[in-house]
Amino acid sequence: MSADEQTTPKASPEQSLAKEQAAPHDAQQKIQEPPKISRRSLLSLVVIVLVVAVVIAVFGIVSRKHASAELKTYTENTSAPPVTLEKPVMQKGGREIVLPGNMQAFTLAPIYARTTGYVKAWYHDIGTPVRKGELLAVIETPELDQELASAKADLATAKSNAGIAKVTSDRYSDLIGRNAVSQQDTDTAAQALEARNTQVASAQANVQRLEELVSFERIIAPFDGVITARNLDIGQLITATGSTSTSGGASSANKEIFDISAVRTLRVFINVPQIYSPDAKNGTIAKLTLPQYPGRTFEGKLVRSSDAVDPATRTLLAEVDVDNRSGALLPGSYTEVHLNVSSEAPVLVVPVSALILEPDGLRVATVDANHHVHMARIMPGRDYGTTVEVLAGLKPEDSIVGNPPDSLTDGEEVRVVTPNNQNQAAEGKR
Repeated sequence: MSADEQTTPKASPEQSLAKEQAAPHDAQQKIQEPPKISRRSLLSLVVIVLVVAVVIAVFGIVSRKHASAELKTYTENTSAPPVTLEKPVMQKGGREIVLPGNMQAFTLAPIYARTTGYVKAWYHDIGTPVRKGELLAVIETPELDQELASAKADLATAKSNAGIAKVTSDRYSDLIGRNAVSQQDTDTAAQALEARNTQVASAQANVQRLEELVSFERIIAPFDGVITARNLDIGQLITATGSTSTSGGASSANKEIFDISAVRTLRVFINVPQIYSPDAKNGTIAKLTLPQYPGRTFEGKLVRSSDAVDPATRTLLAEVDVDNRSGALLPGSYTEVHLNVSSEAPVLVVPVSALILEPDGLRVATVDANHHVHMARIMPGRDYGTTVEVLAGLKPEDSIVGNPPDSLTDGEEVRVVTPNNQNQAAEGKR
């Protein structure tokens, strides 16, 4: 045995097995231990992260500012309502003009009660033709009848007293010539007679006043016509202030009890444009057409005009009378009056879609050079279905809105859109 072998002792089997088991464990610890990172690498990583964060922040701010600027520009461009403009078309008018008009009764009389009482009877309802002086209704006034009887009794008393005063005065006048009575007594008797005569006149006037009121118990027609309204019924209280009942049964003050219209001749008032005013002469024949009688015309005559042009509308007010003995025409109907003119005059034509119906008439929306809207009141002429003549209120150089929205108001700023500008049209649709 060598010296080394003697010096190094032999390992036991248990120690060898422990070393074999510990060797893989030590190797695994060496593998799992993370590598050491230097300070320089860590600092570089932090700088890179900060740079990326700054770039992202700057990009976000720039994007938001750009989007805000685009939104502001879009809002400014689209805040005003988009409209399309059209020019009125100038064309020569014909030898005939057509004007709108409303038919009215030649005479219309609302009849009010002149006395207070209860309705005893009425004899004519709406639509009934009546003659002048015909009885319409009877009102019972028992209090008024008693007042009249009392007034007549007072009149009889006053006449009796006046008779006695006359006898006394005559007797004193005869006796004064014989010096049988004094002059004072004679004068007193004469003055008493005058006072009694005055009382008779006062009583007579009171009786006549009450008789007039009693006569109002009988309501009669003032002229030949047709009953167009009835606002009373049997048993209803009628007062001199005009309280009557309505069709719904409610009481209404200051309302007539009858309406009577004379319809044998009807009036039609028309507004003739200034350009045609020389042709609106008395005696001019006019043709009338009504929607309820298609293809049928009625003849009327222009009987009078105002002989002055209204400065607000530049039109002449004229009246056309129409014979209505047939009863085919009704008061209050709309009609179109056709008048012949001596020469053709140029007129403007606009599309029907450009018209705006207002309570005071037709209007069109015009746009000025600053894109502001102005509502122009017009006088329409002939209606061609898709287009309408404009006789007054519009100039050839005006730009009108082709299809104005209902929300468009006078003075509002608009955005003009042309059919060829696709970008503006696309913005208008968004």
